[in-house]
Amino acid sequence: MSDIVIKVENIWKEYRLGVVNHHSMAKDLQSWWARVRGKEDPNAPVGSTSGKRSNSSPTPDPGLPTTSPRAADTDADRFWALKDISFEVKQGERVGIIGRNGAGKSTLLKIMSNVTTPTRGQVTYKGRIASLLEVGTGFHPELTGRENIFLNGAILGMTKKDIRNKFDEIVDFSGVEKFIDTPVKRYSSGMYVRLAFAVAAHLDVEILIIDEVLAVGDAEFQKKCLGKMESASKEGRTVIFVSHNMAVIQQLCKKTILLNNGRISKSGVTMEVVLSYMDSIGKKYIKRTGISGPFKLEIYTESMDGKRKNIFNIGDQIRFIMLLTVDRPIKNAAIGLGILDSNGERVVTHHTMFQHPVAWGVNKYVKITVDWAECILCHGPYHFVSALYESGQMIAVWEDIGEIQVIDADYFGTGRLPDPQVQGKVVTRAKWRIEEQ
Repeated sequence: MSDIVIKVENIWKEYRLGVVNHHSMAKDLQSWWARVRGKEDPNAPVGSTSGKRSNSSPTPDPGLPTTSPRAADTDADRFWALKDISFEVKQGERVGIIGRNGAGKSTLLKIMSNVTTPTRGQVTYKGRIASLLEVGTGFHPELTGRENIFLNGAILGMTKKDIRNKFDEIVDFSGVEKFIDTPVKRYSSGMYVRLAFAVAAHLDVEILIIDEVLAVGDAEFQKKCLGKMESASKEGRTVIFVSHNMAVIQQLCKKTILLNNGRISKSGVTMEVVLSYMDSIGKKYIKRTGISGPFKLEIYTESMDGKRKNIFNIGDQIRFIMLLTVDRPIKNAAIGLGILDSNGERVVTHHTMFQHPVAWGVNKYVKITVDWAECILCHGPYHFVSALYESGQMIAVWEDIGEIQVIDADYFGTGRLPDPQVQGKVVTRAKWRIEEQ
C-alpha cells in the first residue's frame, strides 16, 4: 500500500484581475450579463475600463493553458497565481513551503485545504485535513471558544464524545481557559491563534496544514507549537508548514519546496532549498556608499575565498571590506564597525583602537579588511554602523551602511538550534565538565 497521503498534480490557478463581487446578487448578475454581451459594466467604478471586454484576441502565453470561455479576456485581465505545481507528500513527513510574498504559497495551501478550487489539475489525499490558514479560520465570531471547539470538531467529522475527550487538553494547550466561555470576537489575534492551533493540532486528523499565522503568537507559544507539530509527525500525521522564518523551517522540516512566481523552483533537502532561496532574494551581496561630510565609505562582505555575499551560516568566517575615501589627509585614524540587530540594538563591535593599535593615516584612499574568524550571531538580519576617528575624536559616522543575513546551522554539532529570543543574539562554544562528587 502506498504511503503517499498528498498528491498534487499539475495545479494551475488563475485569478481575473479587477473582477470582484458587489455584495449583491442583483448587481453581480448585471455585471455578468454586461460582460457576456460585451457591454460596459454598469457597476464598475467611474473611469474604470476593466468592465468592458476587449474585441481583440490576445496571444496566449505558450506556457499557460487557455481557459475557455474566457479566451477573449486580455492578458492583463488574467493572473496565474500557480503554474503547473506537482509534488507528493508521504505519511508522517513535515514539509515546508517557502518563497517571497506573492509566490503562491497561501494559494497553494487554500487549494490543498479545499478552501478554493484549482483552475486545472487536482489534489488527492488520504485522511482528514485540519487547516490553520488565517487568524480565526473556521471560527464563528459570535460563538464562545468552547462552542467553536465543538463546531470545528464536528466539521472535521468527529463525534461529540471524541471532542469532549480532547477538550481539556485543547484548552490547557491554548492557555485561554479564563476566556473559554467568551465570544471569540472579543479575543485578541494572539488568543485566536492559540485556540485555533490547539483545536487543529489536537483533533484526530491525518494531515495538518499551517500557514504563517504562528508569527502572531509569542515566542513561548511558537515553541509549544513547533513541539506539537514534531510530536504529531512522530505519531504518523503529515504536516505542511508555510513560514518566512528560515530557522523554524530548518528546525521543523526535513523537506522543503521553494515557490517562485507560481512555480516550483527547487524542492528537496531543507538546508539546500533554504540556501537557494536566500541566494535568490536579490541581495547576493550589498555594497553601500555613505557620505559623511568630506568622507565617503563603501562597505561589503565576502567569504574568505573572495566571493561577495551577505548571507552566512552561524559559525561562518566573514570578511568585511571597507573602502574609505577622504578629501583631506587624516593622521592617527581609527575606525569602528558596529553590528546591530533588527531592533537597532548593538550586539558586536569591531574597532581598530582595540585590535589594531598601530598608528595609521589616510591621504586620499584606504582599503580596510576585517576578517571575522567566526560569526557568533544567531539567525536573523543584522545591519552595520561605522564611525571614523582622528586623534580620538569622532569626525564621521555612517548609519545603516550595510547588512548581512545569518541563517541557522548546526553550530554546536548536536542538531539543536539556538533561539535568539530565548538564548540571546550571540552564541559561543564552551567546554563543559561535569564531575560527580
